[in-house]
Amino acid sequence: MVTTYLRFTSRWLLFTLLGVLLTACSSQVAPESNFVLLDGSKTSTSQFRGKVTLVNFWATSCTTCVAEMPQIISTYQQYQSRGFETMAVAMSYDPPSYVVNFTQTRKLPFKVALDNTGAVAKAWGDIQLTPTTFLLDKQGAIVKRYVGTPDFKELNALIDKLLAAT
Repeated sequence: MVTTYLRFTSRWLLFTLLGVLLTACSSQVAPESNFVLLDGSKTSTSQFRGKVTLVNFWATSCTTCVAEMPQIISTYQQYQSRGFETMAVAMSYDPPSYVVNFTQTRKLPFKVALDNTGAVAKAWGDIQLTPTTFLLDKQGAIVKRYVGTPDFKELNALIDKLLAAT
């Protein structure tokens, strides 16, 4: 009786762990979030459906974020005509005036949102480190998460692949 119980418990534990591991390896749908853009307009994650989208959490005080921004601009310009979108989300501790100034002086060509309350960063996995960047496929699934500067050669190859997919 005890042996049967232990076998059952061991198998249950094994299958539970296997299920957790398989779930962790599969694509995760991006959280539904509402973004407030610098011009006061709003957009949401659901409006990214049908497009390959880069969501970049950043701050003007983050030297790595500032350093990678020209490559993010270049990536956006390279792919935007093919259905690629970029959303730069400024962290809640970043003063809005700094974000506006950075966006204007660097002529950021994509959407920039302010996360004044921190709710967006929280929804996307309680983002604390910047830059943190997510790449979404056309169905809104998270394909890749980068903490720190992405390998842009790898990122561009992945964007090409996702844009080619139907």
